[in-house]
Amino acid sequence: MKPEDTRVRQSQLVSTFGVGAIFPSGDHSYLICGLDEWDDRRCTPIEEPRLARSLGVSLFRAPSTGARRGDVPVVRFPEFQYCPECRRLARYWEFDAQKMQCQECIRELTPSRFVACCENGHLEEFPYFQWVHRRVEGAVTWDESAEHSLRLETRGTSSSLGDIVIRCSCGVPPRDLEGAFGRNAVAMVKGCSGRRPWLPGSEPEACDKNLRALQRGSANVWFASVRSSISIPPWSSPSARLVTKLWDSFEVLDDVAVRTVVEAQAAKNRDVDVESAMALVAQRRGVIAGPPPTEAELRAEEYQALVDGNHGGRQDSFQCVAVDVSPSLSWILAQVSKVTRLREVRALSGFSRVTPVATEQGPSAGLSLRRHDWLPAVEIFGEGVFVRLDEGLVADWESGSEANDRRTMLATAIQARDSDTGSNVEAPSTRFLAVHTLAHAVLKELSLDAGYPVGALRERIYAEKEQAGFLVYTASSDAAGSLGGLAALADQERMAEILRNAVTRARWCSNDPVCSESGPSGSDGLNLAACHACLLLPETSCEHRNIFLDRVAMVGVDGEATTGMLSGM
Repeated sequence: MKPEDTRVRQSQLVSTFGVGAIFPSGDHSYLICGLDEWDDRRCTPIEEPRLARSLGVSLFRAPSTGARRGDVPVVRFPEFQYCPECRRLARYWEFDAQKMQCQECIRELTPSRFVACCENGHLEEFPYFQWVHRRVEGAVTWDESAEHSLRLETRGTSSSLGDIVIRCSCGVPPRDLEGAFGRNAVAMVKGCSGRRPWLPGSEPEACDKNLRALQRGSANVWFASVRSSISIPPWSSPSARLVTKLWDSFEVLDDVAVRTVVEAQAAKNRDVDVESAMALVAQRRGVIAGPPPTEAELRAEEYQALVDGNHGGRQDSFQCVAVDVSPSLSWILAQVSKVTRLREVRALSGFSRVTPVATEQGPSAGLSLRRHDWLPAVEIFGEGVFVRLDEGLVADWESGSEANDRRTMLATAIQARDSDTGSNVEAPSTRFLAVHTLAHAVLKELSLDAGYPVGALRERIYAEKEQAGFLVYTASSDAAGSLGGLAALADQERMAEILRNAVTRARWCSNDPVCSESGPSGSDGLNLAACHACLLLPETSCEHRNIFLDRVAMVGVDGEATTGMLSGM
C-alpha cells in the first residue's frame, strides 16, 4: 500500500520510524514493512567493516532517498478504524476501503488510538470485541448467533479512558476503557497471538508474554536497537575506501592480482597508498576469518584511536589532533583533542516493544523473515571534541566509600525495578556514572558557544576499565552538521572555561534541594540527582536514554561534606 504525500527523512528510518514502527501520516496510520519488502537496488551501500562484522552482515544500505513513491513499503495499521460521525468501529475493509470513508456518513475514517503489543515485539489490534464481551469475573463470552457491530463513543466529560465507551449491537452492557492500560488488563481477555504485521505473509509465533494496551503513538510501542561505530584508522583512509569498494573482487583474487589492481587505482588517485591498501586487504581477510567483535571491543578500538590521534590526509574521514591542556586543569584533564572530521555509521539491528532491550542483549524482534546480508543504516559526517580525564583522579574517586554509596543506591533501585518488570538491567559502574554526568554537563555548555542546538550534538561515552573519556560530536545530518564551531572549542583556554562553567552550573539546580536530595528518580528510577532543569538532554543527544546520571557523584552537594569527583574545582 502506498500512502499519499508521505515523507520521512533517511535518518528517521533508522532511529524513529524504522522497520516495525507505526508511522503517522496526516489522518492515516501505517506500519513500516520488513526488509523482505524493500527494493535494495534503490538503497545505497554503506561500508563499515568493523560494525558489519559485529552485526553478522556484509554491508549496510541507506534507505531509499525517495526517487519514486512507495520506496519504503508500508501496510495500513491499525486495521480498526472508526467513523467520527456515526461512531461505528470496524476494520477498514468493512467501510469503503478505497476512499477510507464511512459509506453512510461520507466521513473520512480515523485510525484506532489503541494497539496491543508484548515484550517479544509482537503487535496486534486492541481486542475491542473481547473487551466489551468480558464478564466481571473475567470470562469472555458472546452469542454467536447475534449480530455484532461495535461502536466507539465518548461521554464528553473528560479525556480519560473511563470516558471512552465500547458498545456492541448484540446487547451486552457497554464497557469503558478504564483500567485497559493496566499490566494484566488485556491479558485477562486475550493472550498474545504472536502476530508480526510488519512482515506480510508471516505465520504467528508462539508467545508466552502478556499483551499490553498502548496508545499507537506512544514511545514504548517501538524502541530501536541501533548500533553505531566511528570510522577509525586504518578504515577511514582513501585506501580503505578503495578496498571496500572493490572487496567483492579482492576477496577471490590472489595477492598478485590484487596488487596489480591497487597499483592501477593508485596511479589515478594519489591519495591511495599501495602498501596501505595491501595491508588493509590482509587485515580485512583476518577480520572476516576471526570472531565477530563485541560492542566493548569496538568501543575500545575507538577510544584508543581518539587517544592516539590522527592527522590524516585531506580525504581521511577521521582527523583528531590533541591540543594543549590548561595548566590549571591538568589535574583533571589528561587530554583534549580537536576532532575536525569524523564519520559515524548508525545501523538498525532490530527493535523491541513495551520495554527497551539493552544493546548487548540483542533485539527482541527481527527486521525480516529471511536472512539478508545487509541492514539499514545512515552515515553521519561531522566534527567533535574528545575529552580524557586523568586516570589517577577517577581511580582515586571511584575507590572511595561515597562513590560506592551512590552506586549502591542506584543498584538497589534497579533491583526493585527489575523485580517489578521482570527485566534485567545491570547497574553502571561508579566511573560510568561520573563520566556520563560530566559529558551531559559539558555538552550543554558546548552548545551555548558552538553555534549548534543541543539536539544537534551527541555524546559517546568511554568508561570501561582503564577508560575515562567522552566524545561530544555533531549528530545531525543536515546543515547544522557543517558549521565548524564545535572543534574550535577544544582550544586550551576555551575548553578550560567551558569545563569550569559546566561544573559550576551543575552545582546548583532550580529544583534543589529536591533534585540533589531525592532518591532514585527519572525514567524507572534509573537516575539519582538529575532532572530536566539540570542534566537531561534531548532524546537524540544521549546514547543511554537519559539514564544513569548523578550530579552529586560529579560535584557533591554544596555546603556538605559529600565529595564528588570534581568537588575540588
